[in-house]
Amino acid sequence: MEALVYTAPNTLVLRETAVPEPGPGEVLVRVGAVGICGSDMHAYHGHDSRRPAPLVLGHEAAGTIVSGPRTGARVTINPLVVDPDCPAARAGRPHLSPTRQIISMPPRPGAFAGFVTIPERNVLPIGDALDFRRAALAEPIAVSWHAVRIGFERLGQAPETANVLVLGGGAIGLAAALVARSKRLRGLWLAEPNARRRAQIAAQGGIVAYDPASDAAPEEVDLVIDAVGAAATRAAASRRVRPGGVIVHVGLLPGEAGFDIRRITLQEITLCGSYCYTPEDFAATLAAMEAGALGPLDWFETRPLAAGAQAFADLDAGAVPAAKIVLVPGG
Repeated sequence: MEALVYTAPNTLVLRETAVPEPGPGEVLVRVGAVGICGSDMHAYHGHDSRRPAPLVLGHEAAGTIVSGPRTGARVTINPLVVDPDCPAARAGRPHLSPTRQIISMPPRPGAFAGFVTIPERNVLPIGDALDFRRAALAEPIAVSWHAVRIGFERLGQAPETANVLVLGGGAIGLAAALVARSKRLRGLWLAEPNARRRAQIAAQGGIVAYDPASDAAPEEVDLVIDAVGAAATRAAASRRVRPGGVIVHVGLLPGEAGFDIRRITLQEITLCGSYCYTPEDFAATLAAMEAGALGPLDWFETRPLAAGAQAFADLDAGAVPAAKIVLVPGG
């Protein structure tokens, strides 16, 4: 099969590799589409010790089962593999299991390939109306679904009375805004410095997209979703959230600077991290996507897997206005 292999920092090579063999309880999925994630970019730069070269990256995938009794089923993949009997899973938080695995991280090769193996419990059926490219968005949208859900749980305020600010207009930030929009908020803003990306976000409707260098930001909001995690966005979150409000930190850039701990303390602001999703979050995300609740899901760019190395280079250069690039094997 064809696979895009990370071989060294800033280097991806298209290779012919063996089709993987599914283990007990696993299925083999022919990959129909796979998205490029920020964590793939982090590994590509050589900054992720958990993803050593050589390795097939990619975990945002959808395709067709080609082994076992469900052969022919169209599915999207929950790439987070957790022992269902571990204490974290039994407590309803499998994504926090210390033994969790994810495809694209040893010992599980990723989905930048013609085929990938995954436990059968990790595939969710998709209807014919949802094409593989959009179905591959379920994983990143589920990350955002989880962040918005726990944000409102901690806020304890009806969404229709809430003002929400999302920092960052990449896939996670845009998806968080779309999930929040589906709750019929009082107001919704998104800060994004890239003008072409802001235009695409504004075209989604119901989102005020603004340049963070401008003065168009709201004075105070109830809930801030930081989908970047840089010092500047942490500072903006600390500044823009109201007293008693909530900041959800879902961005994964390195560093600790930016938070105004004095204001967070004196104003009793809740700060929480958000990582991945539960299986229930993933299923709810897919249901919302198929119901059309998150819009047309047209904010990605499609390229063939064979052009994957150039796609990474273009993302690195900031030359991609779309929030996501989706790769299609054999395309």
